Amino acid sequence: MQVDSVALSRFAGDLRMANRATGTIQQYVASVRRFEEFLGAGVDEASQEAIRRWVDHLRLQPISASRLGLHYSALKFLYGRTLGQPDKVAWITIPRAKAQLPVILSQAMIPCLLDGFTSAKYRMFFTLIYATGLRIREASLLETRDIDAMQQVIHVRNGKGDRERMVPMSGRLYGLLRAYYKHARPPAPWLFTSRAGNPISKDTARRALLCAAAASGIGRVVTPHMLRHAFATHLLERGTDLRRIQVVLGHASIKSTAIYTQVAPSQIAAVRSPLEDLPD
Repeated sequence: MQVDSVALSRFAGDLRMANRATGTIQQYVASVRRFEEFLGAGVDEASQEAIRRWVDHLRLQPISASRLGLHYSALKFLYGRTLGQPDKVAWITIPRAKAQLPVILSQAMIPCLLDGFTSAKYRMFFTLIYATGLRIREASLLETRDIDAMQQVIHVRNGKGDRERMVPMSGRLYGLLRAYYKHARPPAPWLFTSRAGNPISKDTARRALLCAAAASGIGRVVTPHMLRHAFATHLLERGTDLRRIQVVLGHASIKSTAIYTQVAPSQIAAVRSPLEDLPD
């Protein structure tokens, strides 16, 4: 049985109205579909006891706290907003994922990593991510009109939560983008495309990055978000104000940006130990 198309459409529409990211909407809808399959009945007819059985089932699965929280959040949104039955899920507590410090690539590793690409397109794509701190989805959906040479910025129209922002574009980055575009001539309007002319595939790009990391000999698995982390940390080490980094990264809260102060070696080393003030 499938989730009632009207209820599912309302659910997705309510998520869009709440300004949830496209990826989040897709994950929530997929979660509700799985719940409906578990029920064998319409979600609007589910009792609180049936919801508890689903939650108990999820807790027994080998999934992370963040993934579990996604399923719980989908339930709370579905019943709390779309179906107007908040009492059915009021007892659910969203688990807290264990906070982990991001893994940071050193500046010396970046050239080695970029040299590991055999494709000029993917080398340019990930050079752009490191140079601007863009998320992989944001970079994959860039259009040629987003490159503003006059103001030396890139217009990000597909930010997280559909928020737009500007990121700086150095003269060196602009020169590299011009050379890439002259050689690749991607079909309009996209800056990076697949062979079919669609926006570049994020999964294919991730695989290209893994291959480049292996070829570079840096000795670790590299993800696109690690380049974003490296961008922020290297800016901080050069003395860039934390508030400016927050704006460029598109963080809604500076608390998200402040984590980089914990992984920037120069910031840690600059802390003066009280031992230095003791008499010899």
